[in-house]
Amino acid sequence: MGVGQGALEDLVSESNAWRGRPVLLTGHTGFSGGWLALWLHRLGASVHGYALNPPTEPSFFEVCRVGPLLASDTRADLADRERLRSLFDACAPEAVFHLAAQPLVREGYRDPLGTLATNVMGTAHVLDAARAAASVRAVVIVTTDKVYENREDGRPYRESDPLGGYDPYSASKAAAEIVVASYRASFFAPGGKPNVATARAGNVMGGGDWAAERLVPDCLRAFAANQPVKLRYPKSVRPWQHVLDALHGYLRLGEHLLSRHGARFAKPWNLGPSAAGDATVAELAQTVARLWGNGARVEQAAGAGNPHEAGLLQLDSRQAAAELGWSPRWSLQQALEQTVLWHRAWLRGSDMAAFSLGQIAAYEEACRA
Repeated sequence: MGVGQGALEDLVSESNAWRGRPVLLTGHTGFSGGWLALWLHRLGASVHGYALNPPTEPSFFEVCRVGPLLASDTRADLADRERLRSLFDACAPEAVFHLAAQPLVREGYRDPLGTLATNVMGTAHVLDAARAAASVRAVVIVTTDKVYENREDGRPYRESDPLGGYDPYSASKAAAEIVVASYRASFFAPGGKPNVATARAGNVMGGGDWAAERLVPDCLRAFAANQPVKLRYPKSVRPWQHVLDALHGYLRLGEHLLSRHGARFAKPWNLGPSAAGDATVAELAQTVARLWGNGARVEQAAGAGNPHEAGLLQLDSRQAAAELGWSPRWSLQQALEQTVLWHRAWLRGSDMAAFSLGQIAAYEEACRA
């Protein structure tokens, strides 16, 4: 039986669940990880980061001065098992958020072995370190909406649907889900410690994402340079959402895993947008162009030869609504507006740490509404 809203902790913005709690966050130098580090610090957590150097220049991590907020900042590869285990020993985390990954579909085609090594064995190394650390009570492993065997049949995928993966990136994340399920069954059940869950969000967007070959950053780069953005798959449908919606889901899931009922939440979770968040690539790019103004243009890329990407992908997140009390708070329009506002503020030279904290505060207010 599910646990409804209000049965456990209140919304994360009103909860003391993270105050003073040691948290280990992998991937803290990345886009989503940087936002999560900033939010966890705002909530009073003692955040210990483990990651490679920021993957882009500029980066959210540097622009928002995340580094000085951390209790510790370890720069190392997930393949370095001893370094990872030593950090678990040193910081004795109670909760772990694993976001470090190779996150791009097209990079997976270019480097399939590196993608598999990072996303599969890297996840296994985190789980094994958590298994050996007596302090750890909750682990949230972030995967992706692309873990499903996507038949593009028009039906949103539920957590019980078969896993799959046409391309190396999707396959690596589906394999990571299987590794998590294996560790949960072999070492953490029944009622074992820690409680381990996976989180499958949609295509996230937000300020401070400068990744290559990702739609919204590609739009913003092109429009800022007075160039048209060129779309590879304009008719493809994706579940788009603001990064804070996904992170709110991770935080709520982490709180529930830490609770005395935590074992019942140790399973996979979809944390995608509502159906209104589903839109084609062309529709999304045209909306960003309208919000940007200044004659921003959208074109279709010429030629063929692009690797396969799914044409239709949708998530069913009713489980999270019923049992976690989580639901998206910003519409697709609001998510895009906040993303464009962030990028324009950065171009003006604003204090982006303060601006980002302001967006988190606005999101928390939306949660209370």
